[in-house]
Amino acid sequence: MTETWNFINTGSKDPYYNMAMDEALLNFVSRGEIDPVIRFYTWDPATLSVGYFQRLTKEIDIEKVNAKGYGLVRRQTGGRGVLHDKELTYSVIVPESHPEMPSTVTDAYRVISEGLLEGFKHLGFDASFAIPKSKEERANLKQPRSAVCFDAPSWYELVVEGRKIAGSAQVRQKGVILQHGSLLQDVDIDDLFDMFVFKNDRLKDKMKQAFVEKAVAINDISNRHITIEEMEVAFEIGFKKGLNIDFKPLVLNEKQQNEINELIDKYKSDEWNYRK
Repeated sequence: MTETWNFINTGSKDPYYNMAMDEALLNFVSRGEIDPVIRFYTWDPATLSVGYFQRLTKEIDIEKVNAKGYGLVRRQTGGRGVLHDKELTYSVIVPESHPEMPSTVTDAYRVISEGLLEGFKHLGFDASFAIPKSKEERANLKQPRSAVCFDAPSWYELVVEGRKIAGSAQVRQKGVILQHGSLLQDVDIDDLFDMFVFKNDRLKDKMKQAFVEKAVAINDISNRHITIEEMEVAFEIGFKKGLNIDFKPLVLNEKQQNEINELIDKYKSDEWNYRK
């Protein structure tokens, strides 16, 4: 039988709202107030998000971020820096106890990412899961070479033509899985790499070249320009098919809206963003 999950597209919002909303949805699911939920969103302004464990001042050129007019926010998920610009971002929030959710992070990635896989197929791409084969490849996953996300596909990341096309991160808190990630429409690689601190230009160029070889945006490989609206339609269909679910629109009450607003203050604070 097909299960019905909540769905919400919050549209284009600032970085603090975007991260507060994901955390709030996790809280609502944890307390049993709402069923599992899938959310789509975009970013205004374009924003650099850093992983929960990243050392902000050591890895990020904050002056460059400000000079470019980008937002800056720390995620509650791990991983490396992501520039959220021309992309559709998704989040999936589901109890760990859900019968379809495996207990390990890697296997849960696989299940949730079936929705992404079907979305890319709907857009006409020959997408597949990356499964690191050699011991060396698996070891490299544990020691990322740069602060930039997307420079290597990890377990069950989605690849097209051998290059990573979706970057996701997952956290488990309060008995709930939160997985969110970037579905790149276009990417400005020079702009992205300008915002990270490298020991020297040679290393920066080397990392940039590795990124180009290993990561790709939808419109780099499409024979036509694919819009965000088309992506929204495709991935809504993809999640329904990949997770065997239907959607009902999520409507939040006033108390829940107030909780989101309180969390916005957390994500705006230097205490949160500069905590490492």
